[in-house]
Amino acid sequence: MRLPLTSAALVLLLTGSLAAQERPVALTGARIYPVSGPTIDNGTLLVQGGKIIAVGRTGSVRIPDGAEVRDARGKTLIPGLVDTHSHIGDGDGGDRSAPIQGDVRVLDAIDVGSDNVKRARAGGITTVNIMPGSGHLMSGQTAYLKLRLGRSINDLLYCSDPLTEICGGLKMANGTNPRGAPPWPGTRAKAAALVREKFLKAVEYRHKLELAKADSTKRPERDLEMEALVQVLDGKRTVHFHTHRYDDILTVLRLKQEFGFKVVLHHVSEGWKVAREIAAAGVPCSIILIDSPGGKQEAMNLRMETGAVLDSAGVLVAFHTDDGITDSRFLLRMAALGVRAGMSRARALEALTIAGAKMLDLDNRIGTLTPGKDADFVVLSGDPFSTYTHVEETWVEGTRVFDRSRPEDRQYATGGFRLMRDFEAGDDDGDADLGGGR
Repeated sequence: MRLPLTSAALVLLLTGSLAAQERPVALTGARIYPVSGPTIDNGTLLVQGGKIIAVGRTGSVRIPDGAEVRDARGKTLIPGLVDTHSHIGDGDGGDRSAPIQGDVRVLDAIDVGSDNVKRARAGGITTVNIMPGSGHLMSGQTAYLKLRLGRSINDLLYCSDPLTEICGGLKMANGTNPRGAPPWPGTRAKAAALVREKFLKAVEYRHKLELAKADSTKRPERDLEMEALVQVLDGKRTVHFHTHRYDDILTVLRLKQEFGFKVVLHHVSEGWKVAREIAAAGVPCSIILIDSPGGKQEAMNLRMETGAVLDSAGVLVAFHTDDGITDSRFLLRMAALGVRAGMSRARALEALTIAGAKMLDLDNRIGTLTPGKDADFVVLSGDPFSTYTHVEETWVEGTRVFDRSRPEDRQYATGGFRLMRDFEAGDDDGDADLGGGR
């Protein structure tokens, strides 16, 4: 349930932006990449009530009387970016008491007012999958957020009720991250064994629940972790699996085959080595490309060509930031690196938008500029893959949540990590801590 008027909404109301949700807004004369169809030169995008009403060539789209008409000549419009793997909001997951903690929910630890949430909007990101960390075999439940302006986590969640609905996926990891002294696994083989053991318990728990339908006296004691894993077994909750080396990737595919869960492979630094196996399993990949790799031995074989290789094999590919491995402001640049390494421009743009939406089971709402979908879009100064292009505006459900022309917004796009704390304290001369860091 949404609060009737958040502080952010009050600001919007006073500035007249909130009315844009009810009053039609038409952006005309732009170059539009709908993703769902061919590029439209001299196009018009019409939005109202938080939804896309029409998209097409200027002159062919009927603009209602009373609509706000904005001249977007020279600009480029694309769907809002979907970041399938992020850590913005300063959330955390499981603690060091055990390697498997499927009951933990990252939504209980997210600060939606964090600077990095605002930087994500400055990067054109409108939807994120916020993850717990990767230091566990199972670090907890992820949260799918729409980056609306809001005061609390409830304002941004895709689900309506976090107590009764599934609000994200489940984060798992293998490789070197979750290894350690007992009770943590000391080897890759033990790590897989612990995961299998936990899922076998979930299979047994689900069986007890099924028996209890006929006899309520047989209902097992409620177990929050088992509830989450049963949702995974039933295909209602997607596993987002951190994995790098090709042998670790194949281990995940075996686990998927054994227990039948839906999985998205994340990072897959050596995914190019086993692209055919990934494609045969029908598993999508959310990848990261960094131009200065280092610091993680199992990622030493990361290749810029991974996106192109996986796409050629028939794998659904998305890009992610893993913020702060890559700052959310540079997600567009990552796709540009993929294009440079052989990925087509069309596939790279899909990898920023509809591919990620499919991985989060949100493609009926977001990912393309299609009438009926949420009015999430980005106004760019030029070509999406040009290093000279800036995100000028980010819109979520018909509301502008980032505007580079506003000094208080621009600094999230151009400043360092500490800049906005200085700005909010009254240093508004535009040069506060531009190179700052935490």
